[in-house]
Order: sequence, then structure tokens, then C-alpha cells
Amino acid sequence: MPLTASDIDRFEAFRPRLEAIAYRLLGSAGEAEDAVQETFLRWQASGAEHIEVLEAWLTKVLTNLCLNQLTSARARRETYVGQWLPEPLLAGDPMLGPAETAEQRESVSYAVLTLMERLSPSERAVYVLREAFDYPHREIARILDITEAASQQIFHRARKHVADGKARTEIDGTAARRIVEEFLAAAASGRTEPLVRLLTADAVSIGDGGGKVPARAKAFEGAVAVAKFLRGLFKPGEAKRALAGGTPGLYAWTANGDPAVVAVVDGRVVGVVCLEVTAEGIAAVRHQVNPDKLERATARWAAADHGEPLFNAF
Repeated sequence: MPLTASDIDRFEAFRPRLEAIAYRLLGSAGEAEDAVQETFLRWQASGAEHIEVLEAWLTKVLTNLCLNQLTSARARRETYVGQWLPEPLLAGDPMLGPAETAEQRESVSYAVLTLMERLSPSERAVYVLREAFDYPHREIARILDITEAASQQIFHRARKHVADGKARTEIDGTAARRIVEEFLAAAASGRTEPLVRLLTADAVSIGDGGGKVPARAKAFEGAVAVAKFLRGLFKPGEAKRALAGGTPGLYAWTANGDPAVVAVVDGRVVGVVCLEVTAEGIAAVRHQVNPDKLERATARWAAADHGEPLFNAF
């Protein structure tokens, strides 16, 4: 029996939640949208009238599609050019999902999404469903076809893997802007000392160019090494302007709830720099410059009231 308009409305009511789950599982907005659309097609072909609890059915199908995707993604990332980082989502993107609790906000932070890459697909699924969406272990067990005890064990193991010893600091919008302003002022100063003062001793800097934009394959480690890299990155140069397609305007923003620098050329987002902030300082500087992972950010930017840039780079 074909779906009715009422059926489609019911699915659309669940779509934002499904996309938020899929994004946390996959780290890619485009892949999340594809997974949700495939879930819709499977529902359409299943005989919707026979499904008693639609949300539970959709979540189970979506999660297992994402598990399959994660398994194949691991193989693809072995051949990925350089470092692989998640696709950043700018402030206000509905795919960020619920943000009522500290656990929900942290589960979609850029730092945690990056750390979740070390989890197995099943660990990631249990962690996301429990930590970000508060599914009971009984329901997670049904979704993944495991026992409730196994779900609890996997969750505790996943939390241990995600915890990296750094106590991340929750930051409001005003504090995020101040941090970005200080970071940009230090990076553009032409000196390493102001940057070193902002960074933790074991700070890292990681870039994802996807083989399309130059990005160092190995992370910079240590405050001095990171500061020297950033000083060079912000040093003006014609080659940099040519690579970016112009002179980027640099804005203080948030991405995945973290303080972020958004670099924009003629309305196109050409880079998002996410800052992981702890009580000791900036612990990680993650640069996403792969254009394939910035298309959604560009669309979101076009709809945002972003004002004037703090200053122009290069």
C-alpha cells in the first residue's frame, strides 16, 4: 500500500532526530542524509501499516545502516589522503540535535566526534544512543540484537575509550567569541609567544584537506611546534590567497558547540578551525579545509547573520 500524506508527515516529524543520530554515528552530514533517506525507502517498501512503534523501527533500521556504513568507512579511511576529521556543523544547524544536557552537547563536540573514531562500530552506536539520546539499554539491545548486559558492557568500554584524560570546558557564546578573538590576535601577531601562552603544553594541530587542499599528514604536537605552524599559516602570502581563491574573511563562530574560526571567501566557507578548550588552555586546533566537507557549512553560512569579519587573513 502506498504511503499517504499522513504517513510521510509522521516520518518527517522523526527526520531531525534520525539525522542527528546518523551524523553522530558517521561524522558526515552528507552520509547522514543518505542514511536517513535509505531508511525512508525501506520503510516505504515495508508496509507501513504493520509497524506498531514507528520511531523504534526507524531507529533500528537507521542504526544498522550506519553500522554497515561505518564498517566500510574504516576501509575507505585507510586510503584517505592525510588525516580524516569529521564534517563540522555550524551553530544552529538542526543536525546537531538535542543540546539540553552536558552529555548531549559533548557527544556532538568536534573533539568527541574525533575521539569516537577510535571506537568499533558497535561501541560507537551504543555510546551515541545512550549518551546523546538517553535510550535505555533494554531498547539499545533490541536495536542492535544484543543482550541488555552486553549493551551496558559496551557502553562502559566506549566511555573509557572516549575519555582522553582532558576535562573539556563548556563555553557559552560570549566566551567562545573572546577565545577566538584572542587566538586570532595571537596567530596574526607574527610571534610564537602569544600562541604558546594560549596553548596547553601537549597541544596538537591536525588538518584535513582530503587530498584536495594541502594539509600536513602528521599532526603537530606540543605548544611550541603548534605555535610555529600557526604563525606560518597566518603569515601573508600570494600563494595562500591563490589557493583559497581570494583573501578569506575570518569570523569568530562556533562549530559543534566549540569555539571556531570560520574562513570565508565570497560567501564560500573555505575552512573551519575548531578549538578544543580545557581549563589549562587550547588543547587541540583542528582545521577542516576539505571542500567536500564544507558544502553544508557554506549553505548554513549563507543563511546566517554573521556581520563583518574580525579581520582578513593573508
